Amino acid sequence: MSSNAALKPVENIAFIDLAAQQARIKDKIDNALSTVLAHGKYIMGPEVKQFEADLCSYTGAKHTISCSSGTDALVMALMALGVQAGDAVFVPSFTFAATAEAVAILGAIPVFVDVDAKNYNIDLSSLEAAYETNAALNHKAVGIIAVDLFGLPANYEALNSFAEQKGLWVMADSAQSLGGRSNNQNVGQMARVTTTSFFPAKPLGCYGDGGAIFTDDDDLAAKLRSIRVHGKGNDKYDNVRLGVNGRLDTLQAAILIEKLKIFPEEIVSRNRVAAYYNENLSDIIQTPFMDDQTTCAWAQYTLQLSEKNRQDVLDQLKAASVPTAVYYPLPLHQQTCYKDYPSAPDMGTCEKLSQTVFSLPMHPYLKPDTQDYIIQAVRKALT
Repeated sequence: MSSNAALKPVENIAFIDLAAQQARIKDKIDNALSTVLAHGKYIMGPEVKQFEADLCSYTGAKHTISCSSGTDALVMALMALGVQAGDAVFVPSFTFAATAEAVAILGAIPVFVDVDAKNYNIDLSSLEAAYETNAALNHKAVGIIAVDLFGLPANYEALNSFAEQKGLWVMADSAQSLGGRSNNQNVGQMARVTTTSFFPAKPLGCYGDGGAIFTDDDDLAAKLRSIRVHGKGNDKYDNVRLGVNGRLDTLQAAILIEKLKIFPEEIVSRNRVAAYYNENLSDIIQTPFMDDQTTCAWAQYTLQLSEKNRQDVLDQLKAASVPTAVYYPLPLHQQTCYKDYPSAPDMGTCEKLSQTVFSLPMHPYLKPDTQDYIIQAVRKALT
């Protein structure tokens, strides 16, 4: 596109266009919901089992355990791993609160780690520093939760190596990255246990809350299926462990079955949209990291300012009717609920990012003329 083209107003730009996707598969969604209403098995109906099998086929994971939300997926996975009160779990600070919340709600200690300014994922040198900080506090370190921020898988090869040296497990918080791929592995295969979310705005989202856990560990999968239903044993009234009410409802599973069918095509479209943004913006602003070995799911498309005041840029884009969002305006270690938990000694990168990043509309149904308009508006705001 030409950056000198006239800026022509585009109405009703969606930040994430769920309506376009729904219109595409409305008949299939309606039929799927009608089927559930007809058989009446609203909890753990046959669609739940089918969706889990479909996800195993898609990700390559041996086991998929669906659940009620991405946050419940984190909590359930931590419970299955045997996390106890007082245990320390390393988590990135530049992410949504659910990652640390799942640790803290079990009485364990989230230890905050800085991220890499290039890819926004957990920084290995900061992880090493956080490990030493935690050792000095004499907390028992048990694991690492890596977050695949904005859809880009973290460096699990390095994280798994570090964890093995220290006797830790690695969990992948892939709430934003389902559909991603790195080093010939799909999201769902890169860590001992992987969690994801089906919140409507996620790359694969339902029409409510939902989540899933992936693992190749038979014992862990059995524990997760028990935890999902109040810790039940062979009989639902024989509770063999502490659990939760963590089931994915059948209606959401039916919706997700249909959405998963078009999901591979949507991931291709998301990457096409991201590549076009990069091609037309990388000369004036720091665009997201991309490489040939990694497929990003592009939950968000996030830019990083260097000199311009972010609010000025956001105000100009708002005036041009371009929606934006800031993920995340305050790192977790600075938030009221989490500021007293330990962290790596230097958290400067995530503190800077919280003041300089902003995200543009990103979804598979972004039309070329609309994307051109967004690009022109960004370029104008930056010059």
